[in-house]
Amino acid sequence: MPHSREPHADLDTLMLRAANGDRDAFAGVYDALVQPVMGLACRILRDAGQAEEVTQDVMIEVWRTADRFRPDLGTAKAWVLTLAHRRTVDRVRSVQASKDREVRAGMLSTDRDFDQVAETVENLDERRRVHRCLAALARLQRVPLVLAYYQGMTCLEVARSLSTPEGTVKSRMRKGLDQLRTCLEAGP
Repeated sequence: MPHSREPHADLDTLMLRAANGDRDAFAGVYDALVQPVMGLACRILRDAGQAEEVTQDVMIEVWRTADRFRPDLGTAKAWVLTLAHRRTVDRVRSVQASKDREVRAGMLSTDRDFDQVAETVENLDERRRVHRCLAALARLQRVPLVLAYYQGMTCLEVARSLSTPEGTVKSRMRKGLDQLRTCLEAGP
């Protein structure tokens, strides 16, 4: 066996022993591979904190799934680095998906803010039209409507405050509402 293969053979043996629950053998696997896994994660993620998290996750996965290692399919190092690559790419996708969600949420929030602004503008425009149309009414129709709709008075209260019979107030209000409707339907 060539000399370059020996470290891999030793690592493969350690991995097989770790698969049988040998903690000391796993410690050897960990010591041999933690730096290459961290290096791979750092190159892909470009964030040391996330790379450390991924490295820990990978090494825990190696301990839990060491029995899946097959030396006839490749070296222990290649197997662990494949796990690390997959886990790191998953993290990149997860981070990107999170950013995409934040962007979408921001866009929805902006849309809502825009809708609220548009609604406020529409309400202000509608109020101006109502005030303009109210101002165009004769005083006899306008005053009872203002007292009823803006002061919250009942027809009886409006009649008493104007010292006018209730039937007359109702009639004036009805006529005022008809004129107001016509004015509002005519547009700006």
